[in-house]
Amino acid sequence: MDDHVANTHDIHSCIKNNLENGDDGDGDSSSSRFVEHIAGSDSPPYTPLPGFAQNGEAVSNEISAPYEVPQFPIEVIEKKLAIQRQISSRVAKDIEEKRSHYEPSFVGSVHEELFKLDEHDFVPHFQRVAISGEDTSGVPLEDLQQASRLLVQALHIRERYMEMSHQSFPALTARFLRSFDDKAPHHYNHIEHEDKKTIADTDPQPTNPNLSSTPDDICHQYHFDSDTISESDIRDLILNVKDHPVHAPPSTTSPWECEMPPAKGYIFAPVRGVFQVYRDQAARDADNPLPYSYPHLDTFVQDMNRLCAMIADGPMKSFCYRRLSYLSSKYQLHVLLNELRELASQKAVPHRDFYNIRKVDTHIHAASCMNQKHLLRFIKKTLKNHADEVVTCNRDGEMTLRQVFQSMNLTSYDLTVDMLDVHADRNTFHRFDKFNAKYNPIGESRLREVFLKTDNYLGGKYFARIIKEVSSDLEESKYQNAELRLSIYGKSADEWDKLAKWATTNNVYSDNVRWLIQIPRLYDIFRTNQLMENFQELLTNIFHPLFEVTNDPSTHPELHQFLQYVIGFDSVDDESKPENPLFDKDVTTPDEWNEEENPPYAYYQYYTYANVTVLNHFRREQGLNTFVLRPHCGEAGPIQHLVCGFMMAENISHGLLLRKVPVLQYLYYLTQIGIAMSPLSNNSLFLNYHRNPLPEYLARGLCVSLSTDDPLQFHFTKEPLM
Repeated sequence: MDDHVANTHDIHSCIKNNLENGDDGDGDSSSSRFVEHIAGSDSPPYTPLPGFAQNGEAVSNEISAPYEVPQFPIEVIEKKLAIQRQISSRVAKDIEEKRSHYEPSFVGSVHEELFKLDEHDFVPHFQRVAISGEDTSGVPLEDLQQASRLLVQALHIRERYMEMSHQSFPALTARFLRSFDDKAPHHYNHIEHEDKKTIADTDPQPTNPNLSSTPDDICHQYHFDSDTISESDIRDLILNVKDHPVHAPPSTTSPWECEMPPAKGYIFAPVRGVFQVYRDQAARDADNPLPYSYPHLDTFVQDMNRLCAMIADGPMKSFCYRRLSYLSSKYQLHVLLNELRELASQKAVPHRDFYNIRKVDTHIHAASCMNQKHLLRFIKKTLKNHADEVVTCNRDGEMTLRQVFQSMNLTSYDLTVDMLDVHADRNTFHRFDKFNAKYNPIGESRLREVFLKTDNYLGGKYFARIIKEVSSDLEESKYQNAELRLSIYGKSADEWDKLAKWATTNNVYSDNVRWLIQIPRLYDIFRTNQLMENFQELLTNIFHPLFEVTNDPSTHPELHQFLQYVIGFDSVDDESKPENPLFDKDVTTPDEWNEEENPPYAYYQYYTYANVTVLNHFRREQGLNTFVLRPHCGEAGPIQHLVCGFMMAENISHGLLLRKVPVLQYLYYLTQIGIAMSPLSNNSLFLNYHRNPLPEYLARGLCVSLSTDDPLQFHFTKEPLM
């Protein structure tokens, strides 16, 4: 109550001060003119015509009423006033700090140090909201203690899984966890992605190419003084300090040139579904693998059951729901208090607006990364220029591209966007089978085989061309990047080599593109068609080549070159398929899973995670890049999918079901798990656009990004992410 009275008193004081000092602290002259006018006359002052003014100063003195048209745009006035206030408050604050912490002789240097402040010192001072008091949770003390204990346990589980697999865990959360167990904050010191290291190591460079030194050097060189430098010069000087280069330097060498480490001569083999690495054959015979830690199946089952029990805990649900509601309300209050200031601060950033900030499409599939007009134009152009090229082979022999279209009674003149029929509509809602059919242009799987596959009769030449056209568009826009998904099905052991050969032979590379490998959960189809005997064959086809190339890059040189641009693994399929989401530690091992039934989602994720974890240990020891796990998760199906994502994935895609599980949503907030959301994709498949939880997630502080998923099916423009 005392805080409320104090805040009310502060508000009244602010209102009183504003009435006495003018609207924005313009200076003494404006406030004195206001007081003089009130005291002298009841009628508003009029503004004389410019011709009747004695001089410019007289005109400016007359323009004082708040309802008159300003001489300058509002944004310019606000920026000037904001800079004035920030400079004056900064100087006053620095003087006070110097007096309290340093010798008096240092106080005089504050004036000179004014021009050495970087842009981060001029972030607007937003109004802050603080909740104080003994009990701010809104739940009974016993419930608070229980919820806190369970939350800490859940955070420890994720931290342990991220550390074992060399994936990232937020440093802030890790630091708070250390206060509970008194351990050294070791995890986030070495699990750090490369993109976070480049910015700190970049020296400030002058934005203007005519300048031979940075703005800091210019200040020191010319000894600027506040009496001799204008306000606009101060603003330009301050905001351009440490302004990084607009464009990243282009690659000058071949992207496929890389160092080939010597062969290690290790031996590896799957043991109960997880590959183990042995130093030599003697260690293999003694069953003494290298100490590459990963969670065993019984540990994973125990941790998953513990998290599922937390989700159903009543006090935990109440606490997390109230905290999420508090975060939403706090965001709304922030918008009411600081919206204009935040917009002004965004506009004050030099050389940055919505169009030239860096944008990354974190969830997009390569086979549908173009829009339908682009695909139509490419098909017509290819049919015109390469009609006699042999593109496929069937029972009757080889077929040229012209013959393929003749077999469908089509010509290039007949092709239209509507005839392609690749765009999703309301008929695909909750119909994943119909959505998958949209990948076939004109409903013909043969055209998909010719134009949208890496492994076909032409070696994926047409697909490489259209991917390079999309990459060229990204490079032309300069500020857009994409993480494209390519498929590895696990049907055969040579899939990796074919994919790497496709990339290197066709030079499918761009500085704006990185690759993720998506693994479709299609074991049941392969088993039904007698393509494999058990689930272990699928795991072996996926991971054995990766261990081989890590052990000896010369065995798969093209794959070694390609893997340096692969950042992680994805898991894709229809999550709404019925399954048994939970299993125990006695579940059938992959080498014994020979049923035609598909394993559950958690089974796929565990064995993918465990093998990637061992592989990351192996590759890190060799000095090679490691991989992350970023599956499709929480788009549909049971909420246990999101539990798997929380435990084992660095980021996930979709996450729609988090809106129904406040405990998991709060855990995703605390650990800042990245969620790539695609509202237009969800609108056509699982959730109406207006019910999409992305704005709610963003308001509550979850780490979300906007992605396109499948521009071919869901978008119309050349820049779908925009």
